[in-house]
Amino acid sequence: MSLFKNMAISAILLGLFAVVGTGMVSLTYKNTAKRIAANHRATLLKTLHELIPADQYDNDIFSDTIRVSNPALLGSNEAINVYRARKAGQPVAAIIESIAPDGYSGNIYLLIAIKYNGQIAGVRVVNHRETPGLGDAIDLSHSDWILSFTGKSLKNLKSRNWAVKRDGGNFDQFTGATITPRAVVKAVHNALIYFNQQRDKLFVPPTTKKEPAA
Repeated sequence: MSLFKNMAISAILLGLFAVVGTGMVSLTYKNTAKRIAANHRATLLKTLHELIPADQYDNDIFSDTIRVSNPALLGSNEAINVYRARKAGQPVAAIIESIAPDGYSGNIYLLIAIKYNGQIAGVRVVNHRETPGLGDAIDLSHSDWILSFTGKSLKNLKSRNWAVKRDGGNFDQFTGATITPRAVVKAVHNALIYFNQQRDKLFVPPTTKKEPAA
């Protein structure tokens, strides 16, 4: 009897440890998830402000968003965010989340800010897995190459020039790493095309229910 009693006690103790352990893991996850979300928001807002300075708009750019979907031009099969900057109710710029799916090491995630007049306000790479010392030059922390898009538009740069110089375009490639800049140039050009096609729809007044745009 003592053997069965000891086994029963051990089973109960193991069960209690499992319940307590699960609770602690769940609590830790909830607290960590909140911090991660807060850090993500702060980092995103910092990047948005780099692209469109806060004195150029007066709306809540983080909340004034629209979900859009266009796999061919934005690189994602899922709906993505477009952040909209306005001043006195008038459109200022749209910051489009875009993906360059053909990077050397996989997807390159971008934020592309386009002024209402169709001119690029700035581009930032927010996530990538490109080769350190080669492809990572797309990251502003490693080089200023990404700044070469600022001021460009479909009007002041012909379609054939939206390519790296090796392909006859206007943008520098990196020594030993042409695939990465080629992918980013293509993604930025596609985002401009998308913006040009959908500009009026992108700046519809915000609603409580966010429906995917074209």
